[in-house]
Amino acid sequence: MEWRHNGRGSVLKPAKIIVRPAYRHEWEDAMALAWRTFMRFEAKDYTPQGIGSFQDFVTDTILHRMFVMGAYQLFGAYDGKQMVGMISLRNETHISLLFVEERYHKMGIGRQLIEYVCSYVFKEEGHHYVTVNAAPYAIGFYHHIGFQDTDVEQVNDGIRFTPMKRIINRF
Repeated sequence: MEWRHNGRGSVLKPAKIIVRPAYRHEWEDAMALAWRTFMRFEAKDYTPQGIGSFQDFVTDTILHRMFVMGAYQLFGAYDGKQMVGMISLRNETHISLLFVEERYHKMGIGRQLIEYVCSYVFKEEGHHYVTVNAAPYAIGFYHHIGFQDTDVEQVNDGIRFTPMKRIINRF
């Protein structure tokens, strides 16, 4: 059994992380996790307009309704009953949000979430690719797990991102 460090000198017990679709009652937890993590790691790369745009996105009632109706998928990574990571998917192939709680960084949870979504997109939706608009903080992570830039960095409503794509060959 491998013990993992959280990067601040503390040792965490190895976690058995389960990835699964999120339930309706977990929406608020997921969006709160996204907001906390965005503010901790990404907000420094954005203007006040970009931060406001992100906040508007994670508190959008229309987005929540789309989730309830099944048009916007949300998946969570759980350590026991606690959501420690989340990923969302729109338009069957586009990763919309990906966040992992700070104390669970560098444990492979982001990769697990990506692999889960790639499998879902390939098997359930019948597509052979996923896309993402990678935040500056996450570009290295996405490159490391097989995403390639499809365009240069862009800014939309104050949100900085680099469009990327990953081909899915099999699952």
